[in-house]
Amino acid sequence: MIITLTLNPAVDISMTVDRLIPEQKLHCSQPSYDAGGGGINVSKAIRRLGGQSLAVFTSGGATGIRLQELVEQEGISYQIIGIQEPSRECFVVAETATNQQFRFGTPGPVLTGAEVSACLAHVQTLAEPIDYLVVSGSLPPGSPADLYATIARFAKARHVRLVLDTSGEPLRAALDEGVFLIKPNLGELARLVGVDRLETDEINQAAMNLINEGNCEVVVVSLGPRGALMVTADGHEFVQAPPVKKMSTVGAGDSLVGGMVHALAQGKSYADALRQGVACGTAATMNPGTELFYRADADRLLDWINQQRQMQLS
Repeated sequence: MIITLTLNPAVDISMTVDRLIPEQKLHCSQPSYDAGGGGINVSKAIRRLGGQSLAVFTSGGATGIRLQELVEQEGISYQIIGIQEPSRECFVVAETATNQQFRFGTPGPVLTGAEVSACLAHVQTLAEPIDYLVVSGSLPPGSPADLYATIARFAKARHVRLVLDTSGEPLRAALDEGVFLIKPNLGELARLVGVDRLETDEINQAAMNLINEGNCEVVVVSLGPRGALMVTADGHEFVQAPPVKKMSTVGAGDSLVGGMVHALAQGKSYADALRQGVACGTAATMNPGTELFYRADADRLLDWINQQRQMQLS
């Protein structure tokens, strides 16, 4: 079973405008609404690949009810952790004249101490067997920085593979406990190893240092439009992203994670999982607003990636 956990989900609202001009009333397109937040997006990606997962997320107020409706529309099984304050909304505005995208993220509800405890209790009572627990996204404001670390201890005790996609102190604290897989970008990886920046030829060793210290088993370094690099104790694998016309980057990283976890849960190799992940992440950039990807696009891009690999081997 794959379970995703999103403690600070959002209703994502996207729209277009010709140009963003200060001090003027702007005429926007009809907004579109999507269930958002890291773990929910991972569940959506898995669903679009024909897989199943259980999405666990906090939900409060009218926004939380709307969030649940949007998750239901995706055909995803879910469980909610009820909270008092309303769930957040986030906004994406695309300028049609420039193809630039502006993303506005609100901080989200402040969880009470009792609600934080309820989140942990819910995770600890999840039914077995759990093959992968994907914890993705930011912590709600005011939550203890070691909240993900506590979840990491639970996962280790239950022999659950924890996939963690977050940043900052919550990530650092969880790594001290040990997780299965992380997906930092280049800047996040540099901060984890205590340097200002990493050159291309330093990325592999930086990731290997985290593995050798027992922080994680797999590091997938997101390189944006270039692709992604996966590092394990046995070696590394780089997958180039296929060239596509970019419409939006919202959810691309979550699609990468969803594609990888879906493949790993099917027993595929690390290398095959990375290729599927890059295909899904790249496919997500082809769609506007807060949509993720279409499976047909992901399948086509995966074929391109595999063809490139065969050409390199021949």
